[in-house]
Amino acid sequence: MPAATIDEVLTQLTTIIDNSAGTNNRAGYFAALYYKVTEAVKQGIANNEFEDGPRMERLDVLFANRYVAAYEQWTNKQPTTGAWRVAFETLDKRQPLVLQHLLLGMNAHINLDLGIATVAATTGQDLQSISRDFNSINAIIGSLTSQVVSELNQVSPLLSLMGLHATNYNSILIQFSITNARDGAWCFAEDLSKVTGAAYDSCIADRDKNITQLAESMVHAKGPLRITLWVIHLFEWKRPGRVIKALREYKKAYLKVGQVD
Repeated sequence: MPAATIDEVLTQLTTIIDNSAGTNNRAGYFAALYYKVTEAVKQGIANNEFEDGPRMERLDVLFANRYVAAYEQWTNKQPTTGAWRVAFETLDKRQPLVLQHLLLGMNAHINLDLGIATVAATTGQDLQSISRDFNSINAIIGSLTSQVVSELNQVSPLLSLMGLHATNYNSILIQFSITNARDGAWCFAEDLSKVTGAAYDSCIADRDKNITQLAESMVHAKGPLRITLWVIHLFEWKRPGRVIKALREYKKAYLKVGQVD
């Protein structure tokens, strides 16, 4: 059943994390990160740091339900969006880095799911009314993601080698930016809010096609970056359960809404 509250979302995420850790399933990587994001949003709502707390909880729940639904579709061998399909199919591959798995999850969830959830959360309202809270939740995601990525050196000691190719224009992995994802999600939400019926479904399908292509580019690195990723992988922790445990134990980052630029 879809979650109705943030507490229910946290319970569902805990189940995914525990199951993944127990079965050495890489699905637990993104779930562990997402749990911390959800905790931070819950704390912000409790502290009245959003313009509309109830609406923010509604957005958070709608947003999370899309991830949980995609996860359940995948585990039950049912079709899901293309962006999530690539992310989940990659979980069975040993070569991609932990960082790549996290980015694939963020790509599907932020670039596709967030715009859909935002429109659903503002049904009957002007989309612009949620713009500040939208930026706030994304700032929380961005802040927490940056911290976790920086701390991934614990499980991926040579991750800093990726900096050697930071200027590689063709590297989709390096270019991935949480800010760009946030801006793209908002533009998508604006487009989606203007259509209904078949046009609404077509808008989502077109967006999913583009985000799926981005996901595939993130998985299949080319040139020098491919060699660098291979070297990093050699020294990265290999047992998913151990990685999930490390990700769960990272200290919680929390960004107050007042810090959002």
